[in-house]
Amino acid sequence: MMADATRTNLLKQLEDIVEKLKSTEADSEKVAEELAALLKQKAALSPENESASQKLTLKTPKGTKDYGPKQTAFRQNVLDKIRSVFELHGAETIDTPIFELKEILTGKYGEDTKLIYDLKDQGGEILALRYDLTVPFARYLAMSKIASMKRYQIGKVYRRDNPSMTKGRYREFYQCDFDIAGQCDPMLPDAECVKIVVEILNKLEIGSFTVKINHRCLLDGIFAACGVPEEKFRTVCSSVDKLDKTPWEEVRKEIIEQKQLDPDVADKIGSYVSKRGNDDLITELQQDEVLMKESSAKQGLDALKLLFEYCKIYKVADKIEIDLGLARGLDYYTGVIYEAVLSNSEVGSVAGGGRYDNLVGMFDVKKKNVPCVGVSIGVERIFSVLENQSANRGEKLRTTKVQVFVATAQKDLHRERMQILADLWQAGIGAEQFNKLNAKLLKQLQHCEESGIPLAIIVGESELARGEVKLREVDTRTERLVSKEKIVEEIQNWISSQQ
Repeated sequence: MMADATRTNLLKQLEDIVEKLKSTEADSEKVAEELAALLKQKAALSPENESASQKLTLKTPKGTKDYGPKQTAFRQNVLDKIRSVFELHGAETIDTPIFELKEILTGKYGEDTKLIYDLKDQGGEILALRYDLTVPFARYLAMSKIASMKRYQIGKVYRRDNPSMTKGRYREFYQCDFDIAGQCDPMLPDAECVKIVVEILNKLEIGSFTVKINHRCLLDGIFAACGVPEEKFRTVCSSVDKLDKTPWEEVRKEIIEQKQLDPDVADKIGSYVSKRGNDDLITELQQDEVLMKESSAKQGLDALKLLFEYCKIYKVADKIEIDLGLARGLDYYTGVIYEAVLSNSEVGSVAGGGRYDNLVGMFDVKKKNVPCVGVSIGVERIFSVLENQSANRGEKLRTTKVQVFVATAQKDLHRERMQILADLWQAGIGAEQFNKLNAKLLKQLQHCEESGIPLAIIVGESELARGEVKLREVDTRTERLVSKEKIVEEIQNWISSQQ
């Protein structure tokens, strides 16, 4: 803030200028110069400039973080493994903008709509950051008039959520999505999505896990059997969705007080959503006469029974469990839903998805639906778990893909070093050097060991005189002389033998 004395002084100068302007004898050019100087002085002392002169606080926005080379290399390794599973199942990838028209996103996420990041009006368009990759995919299908597609996408999404950095919950984070769009016979693509979740978590060696499954039609049947009005199905579903991190008593209180349902109705809901089991639970529920009066419950149970059958064929049935408390509060789900949860971790679900048959139709003027089912890998939570496991094992991860370091043993050999580098790069071999003319050999070799570079080429005067260089395996420190003309071929053969 400007000092009071400074403000008073500026006001007095301004009054003097005004008085001069009133005088017919005033030199207008001189008065203009004084006014310009005064305005310049005021601008220099304005709150904007004053605050800009203060020390800048360097931090990332809440719920976000920077990732250094080691973390980024680790994360990329995980993403590559996930991508390989997606591609194994024949998926092709797309890319969509990180922001969408706000109207595209609203009304698709139930009560979570409040977590959407709004953007200011940009050129007449009201925009928002994408909340997930599913709604943009549905919009893409409708815009492109695509009726059948097996797709994967890896990208960042944004949620104005309450972050928990230690549990892998951020406001900016990656999602890895796999979806099958198009007319298919019941449960075939759904079972493949469950299979993909199991394959990815096994490939990442993340530890014991369970894939919880349920069906939206079964949930609707349960709500109807318990006496919930149909218009409250979705809002009650949002309450039940909190059971993975909120005790039933708190959920019950919310259903009664906020959703305004009778306590008896809430208690009936509680008797169902506490049930867990395998396909034996399906048999038990099919014997429930009250529940079987609801056609939607029967439809959901038939679908889950078929899903279990297919999962047995895919050899993943031992990993799945029916959880009637699984609701997934997003409004666009219409059929089977699932979540993968680690057995010995507090990070929550690490994958989730389900069937959403009506979402594409929301964007089509002809209301043409494209049935879809998909899964999203909660990769940030997976990163958190795997990084902790790696740190506990003391593992080291390379941050570059350099295979060869070109070193010099004496001074003034940098040109010869550069010639070898040019040959290596042309051959597609990752290589580097110190960008100093005469670095000490010991320091160069220490860099190889610290960076995990497996090979070093040592250029020396006596070897060059014979048309040779020294090839050193860094781990074993064994060395051999190689013809300079054959060094590229020699390194290529070594790399092939290691692979």
